[in-house]
Amino acid sequence: MLQGIRIVEIEGLGPAPFAGMLLADLGADVIVVHRREPPMPGMPERSLLDRGKRSIALDLKDKDDVALLMRLIASADGLIEGFRPGVMERLGLGPDACRAVNARLVYGRMTGWGQDGPLAHAAGHDMNYIGVSGALWYASLPGEPPMAPPTLTGDIGGGALYLVIGMLAGIVNARASGEGTVVDAAVVDGSAHMMNLLMSLGQMGALAAGRGQSLLDGPHWCRVYKTSDSGFISVQCLEPKFYALFLDRLGLAGDPHFASQFDRALWPGLGDRLAAIFAAKSRDEWVALFEGSDACVGPVLSPEEAALHPHMAARGSWPTVDGALQAAAAPRFSGWTRRVPAGSPARGEHDAEIRAELAKAGTTP
Repeated sequence: MLQGIRIVEIEGLGPAPFAGMLLADLGADVIVVHRREPPMPGMPERSLLDRGKRSIALDLKDKDDVALLMRLIASADGLIEGFRPGVMERLGLGPDACRAVNARLVYGRMTGWGQDGPLAHAAGHDMNYIGVSGALWYASLPGEPPMAPPTLTGDIGGGALYLVIGMLAGIVNARASGEGTVVDAAVVDGSAHMMNLLMSLGQMGALAAGRGQSLLDGPHWCRVYKTSDSGFISVQCLEPKFYALFLDRLGLAGDPHFASQFDRALWPGLGDRLAAIFAAKSRDEWVALFEGSDACVGPVLSPEEAALHPHMAARGSWPTVDGALQAAAAPRFSGWTRRVPAGSPARGEHDAEIRAELAKAGTTP
């Protein structure tokens, strides 16, 4: 889908390389500028986040390598970097310098706190960002510390995906206007924006300030329960018709306590009752009981188990490439053949190829 679009990615960690991977998954020519040596001990020779990309190894403190990078930037539609504010400027590779050689360039900046504000230069990680943004607040049962799935809400959801959206919007605009832009993608902004679906529940009185009192974070019918074999079952039968099916399968359809689905005062006690019920059988026994129903009940699977689940397997969602289990590209498009994810390059694997392309094109900064 993105054939003909070239992205230069400056090697980084976390959401920035994920954004580059997603663009490569969608067909863009993503050239990752690796350091000559890994930035962290123990990094693999080939990272699955580099799948589908081409690699050139450069020293960004070497003037000749920087000159070569500028030639590459002059040929690109976009650039991705994930350093703290000011780092790229100190390297002579800030937005002004890069757009001076390519006015159409969309310069994507991926940070946790953003390019400005009191915390812009502070260190942080996924959980810190979503804690400040408000996105972590409802991620727990009442009385328990909030804990969101690692990296998904912040680094990926609020960070990488918003960077990709910004890059694509900027490229569309640049192709129409001839002018590039700078994309300030911050995890705090994206993860806060992601809260708007949940915040909309407040307009119908279904979102409380305290945990455990809202439509999606406290009810007995919106929980994960532990089973007898230490597995887990997810339950989220929000609509009354699905809730009725849920109670019927459990043999609770005639229980007057469970009849009042939206009575908040009953939720804690009913949750305890369901916890005891689900603890009496194994995960697979519960899966079999609810199989084929619309009760909105299902197993909580590890990635390895998910790869073997009939639905996920039928869609090819979890292939193994180069010995590493990884998720396939998403989303899917009509008329686009489903592809196994491309392999990942070694550091500097495409040096000669990329240098030859630049020489042939006569690209100059």
